[in-house]
Amino acid sequence: MEFKHKPVLLEETIKGLDIKKDGIYVDGTLGGAGHSKQILKRLEGTGLLIGIDRDDEALKAAKVNLQEFQNVKYIHGNHDEINKIFEDNNIPKVDGILLDLGVSSYQLDEKERGFSYLGNNDLDMRMDRNQTFTAKDLINTYSEEKLANIIFEYGEEKYSRKIAKNICEVRKNEEIQTTLQLVEIIEKSIPKFAKNNGHPAKRTFQAIRIEVNNEIKPLYNTILDAINLLKQRGRLCVITFHSLEDRAVKKAFEKAEGICTCPKELPYCVCGAKQLGKIINKKPIVATEEEQEENTRSKSAKLRIFEKT
Repeated sequence: MEFKHKPVLLEETIKGLDIKKDGIYVDGTLGGAGHSKQILKRLEGTGLLIGIDRDDEALKAAKVNLQEFQNVKYIHGNHDEINKIFEDNNIPKVDGILLDLGVSSYQLDEKERGFSYLGNNDLDMRMDRNQTFTAKDLINTYSEEKLANIIFEYGEEKYSRKIAKNICEVRKNEEIQTTLQLVEIIEKSIPKFAKNNGHPAKRTFQAIRIEVNNEIKPLYNTILDAINLLKQRGRLCVITFHSLEDRAVKKAFEKAEGICTCPKELPYCVCGAKQLGKIINKKPIVATEEEQEENTRSKSAKLRIFEKT
């Protein structure tokens, strides 16, 4: 399948990176390379782009999409391990890093990957297929309480406890193996009057995907690591699609800007606030109405930008 992925907030991100034509830039979520292609055009063959992705299929597609460019280095890896990636590949401090978080349109459209609640496919949802833990493992081994908590926290699903209970009831008699089995359980768990706000399985599938790929927990530290890998005046651009992602990015940016988190009643700072740079936009940049109409995925997108000093 062709790796189709329309880059979200493209112009705003390219502007935010403030690209120098001889600079070194990292796309930590390479995907279909929509953002990277525009970065490379501005490097004019004199700079270097390093593309990182945990999905082998994404890297293959990116190599095709960027075949006209020679100044690209491709790395199979997880951006959460960005420190190790830099060390293993002898990458120096860089001028800019981009993280476009979440699942790609291609991964959703390739039904056999199990990300989509449409069709009948294996419960997989791994962004990195070298990973052994799958959505099927999660659904069939997590306790009822843990399932409910994940679906509620990551999916913001108000019927999480009912869904978790019904999952556990079904798996007593048979292993839940396919997306269709899971969708049927979810649909039976949600009352009819609550099914008029998109597909009833959307929130639960999102939650499971986030847990399978550990998308939230390491993010705060990943952002701080990325900032430390920037040159002076280098920039980090992060696009999020989930409130928990955005919250982690915001907190990491505030930490890096040196905002004191001590209680106001203390006479002096004890939290060790240290300024690493500045937040470029205090409020996240969101897609224009025009982009939201053209690309529904952009409706929940938020861009935050940080500059190293």
